[in-house]
Amino acid sequence: MKKFKIQTLNHISSVGLQRLPMERYDISSDLNDPDAILLRSHSLHDESLPDSLMAIGRAGAGVNNVPVDAMTERGIPVFNTPGANANAVKELVLAGLIIASRNICQAWDYVKQLDVADSDLPKLIESGKKQFAGSEIQGRTLGVIGLGAIGVRVANSAVALGMNVIGYDPVISVKQAWQLQAGVKQAQTLDQLLAQSDFITIHVPLNDKTRGMLDSNRMAVMKKNTVLLNFSRGPIVDETALVDALEQKKLRAYINDFPNNTLRDHSQVISLPHLGASTEESQDNCAVMVVNQIRDYLELGTIEHSVNFPGVDMPWRDGYRLCIVNKNIPNMVGQISTILAEHHFNVLDLINKSRDTIAYTLIDVDQKIGETVIQQLQGILGVIHVRVIENREH
Repeated sequence: MKKFKIQTLNHISSVGLQRLPMERYDISSDLNDPDAILLRSHSLHDESLPDSLMAIGRAGAGVNNVPVDAMTERGIPVFNTPGANANAVKELVLAGLIIASRNICQAWDYVKQLDVADSDLPKLIESGKKQFAGSEIQGRTLGVIGLGAIGVRVANSAVALGMNVIGYDPVISVKQAWQLQAGVKQAQTLDQLLAQSDFITIHVPLNDKTRGMLDSNRMAVMKKNTVLLNFSRGPIVDETALVDALEQKKLRAYINDFPNNTLRDHSQVISLPHLGASTEESQDNCAVMVVNQIRDYLELGTIEHSVNFPGVDMPWRDGYRLCIVNKNIPNMVGQISTILAEHHFNVLDLINKSRDTIAYTLIDVDQKIGETVIQQLQGILGVIHVRVIENREH
């Protein structure tokens, strides 16, 4: 029985790693020729990854630290954990709403700076507190950009707090739509959401379409004194436009999880040190989820929550399993089936799925697959990788 090697490039919660049985897995941060890599924030962009690598698991939702396109070319699925840290981020967004609406940080800092005798404190507190008077969030309108796992939770919680909630997501999934509270209204366009919201919170991934999405044109549409919250990714907001909007009082505050030197000392900006997923529960959830995904792929060939491969799940009842990664071009399944037929294999089950430029096929056959067959399959033009998994009963 093959023993898989798993390399961890960041601290991965032991709650997740314990799901990898010792008799089947070697786990270490220092391994040669790993079968899979588990990481959180470690960047792989400038690293040379070994030929042995079959999968990468990111314990978190964003995969900006992984060269996804290059992995796709090599036939390596990249897994992430959407929703595993959703509650942690949701709670921080709700905290941000309160912090901004009640000027909590500014008031706290004011009290810390009061270096006077106890007898003088009451007078200074009473005279100074009026500059920190805020507003209640109940009855205010929250615009939620992106209704994925986090955005839906934020929207539903805001409804429960008495806010009016508008959501915008042109590609919302049916699953997420079912989870939305009935009180969440749908914006037909992003500009419609921006024009109606007192608070705006961003929950979309960073990609070519969303980079700089909130620029000067979009900020011009916003109501005066809007509060903008960004717990997604910093570059989604155009920094130059943001500073201008703050200076012109178009924005009352910017609450974010991505500090930089331009914004760090701005009086209207509250920057947190990337705390979104920094809870014990979130790290445990992410680790459990990504470990389960990696284990299923290595042991069964199945794929769930990959950012570059199609989702594939086929029950395995008997026989030997072929896992084939190939370019998404015509007649691949036909060529594969022809080779298997020439060697008198009986196909017990088969599934083929594609995603953009890549396709993935699982085939269960009734007899052991020899090296000659593997080499013939590997020789098909467009085939990237061929792997055979034996049922544990064999």
